[in-house]
This record gives sequence, structure tokens and C-alpha cells, in this order.
Amino acid sequence: MTELAIARADYIEGLAKGLSVLESFDTERQRLNATQAAERAGLTRAAARRHLLTLAHLGYLDTDGSHYWLAPKVLRFSGSYLASARLPRLVQPTLNRLALLSRESFSVAVLDGDEVVIVARSASPQAQRLLPYGLHLGTRLPAHATSTGRVLLGAMRPTAFNAWVRGRELPRLTPGTIVDPKALRARIEQARSDDFAIAREEHELGVLALAVPLRNMKGSTLAALNVVVSPDRMGEDALLRDLLPLLQEAARELRPML
Repeated sequence: MTELAIARADYIEGLAKGLSVLESFDTERQRLNATQAAERAGLTRAAARRHLLTLAHLGYLDTDGSHYWLAPKVLRFSGSYLASARLPRLVQPTLNRLALLSRESFSVAVLDGDEVVIVARSASPQAQRLLPYGLHLGTRLPAHATSTGRVLLGAMRPTAFNAWVRGRELPRLTPGTIVDPKALRARIEQARSDDFAIAREEHELGVLALAVPLRNMKGSTLAALNVVVSPDRMGEDALLRDLLPLLQEAARELRPML
């Protein structure tokens, strides 16, 4: 996702601080008090408290008077994006067809900082029963440990990728997670050369994923298309033999529309 450079006079600092408070809530910290929100958002406690109170007043947070947590109203943002954004609407019929054809789980993700965000998905009932965890629209996953992340990182210009990886801590999520920057660079280079990426139980145990880039007619990578299977049911050889061609053909069909 591209960040727009704006003039200092056009920058609304109060809005930015309010959004930083909203972004402080995640799966690790679902409930925050003013002190915790201040630490996570880089604000003073007094400023964080005012933003928390305002967001609660507007309905974006719920509170018990001490701690705050996200309210359902925040889903208006994601719902509006999914309803109006072009990419999810374009790829959804293809994902539905792939899931029906192969009885597997497919998704499309975009890069947002150090994470990938699922913006479209489709899974057969069989795939949903067999997979150890569920993916849903808006799920955020660490880019370094996912097949979609590696495809999207591989699409970066070398200078941009160097800036992305420099000094970045790569958290270990499973015993198979690559946390060494040199090893990650090698995997990214391999993904760039192969034009696909595989991640085996690096983000979640019991998950084998394969991804390919989704490009427009100018050759720019806009997103990544992937399939997720259980390694107990399908090995890497079968994944590449049976499902890689489906992903590649779908990417070719989507290209004129992106």
C-alpha cells in the first residue's frame, strides 16, 4: 500500500494520533487502559485518555470506565472498503471458482507494512473442516512467515526491500519460522526467481501455503493469490503439481482486469 507524501500544513496531527490509538488494539492487546494505549501509540497518558474518551463517545470503542476495547462500529471501515474497493470485487468470482474446482481454500492478500491483509477469500466446506485455523476477511498475517508475504516482498524494488528488512526483528511463530534476515533474503530471492512462494508451517503448525503474484498489464504486482492446505493431506510435490498451475492460470486470467 502506497503512502502519500503531503505538505506539513495539510497534515492533521490530531487525526493521526486518534488513528494511532485505534491501531494500538490488536490480538495481543484487546483491552487497554490509558497508560497502555499511551505506550503503544507513543502519546502522553493525558493525550491518550482524551483520544480514548472521544473514540468511545463516537462509538468506536467500548469501555468499563477503566479499560477500552474495540466496538463493532470499527467494522464500518472494513465493510466500506470491501464493498467499494475494486480488487476484492474483481477477484472474488475467481476465488469461488477455484474453491469449487479443487475443494481447497484460496485467498488474495495485499502488503501493509510488515503484514499482509486478506482482502478476498473463498473456501470449500471440506477445506474449512480440515484446516487447523480459520482465515477471514481482514486477517493480518506476518509477511516474513507467509507465502503471500514473500511474493509481495519479492515484488519490491531492491532498495525498498533493503529498507524494509534492515534492522527489522522477525518474530519466531513456530519452530519452522525463518528469523534470520540473510535466510529470509534468500527465500525472497527464490520467490522472485520462481515467481511463486511456499511457506510450510512457518506461521501456523499444520499449514502449507503456496502463493503467486497478481500483476496488472503494466507488470506491477498488486496482490498475491494463495492456496492453503494441510501438509498431512498434501505434500509440496503434489501442491506444485496439482495446484500451482491453477493459481498461475487464474493470475493470467485476472491480469487484464487488474
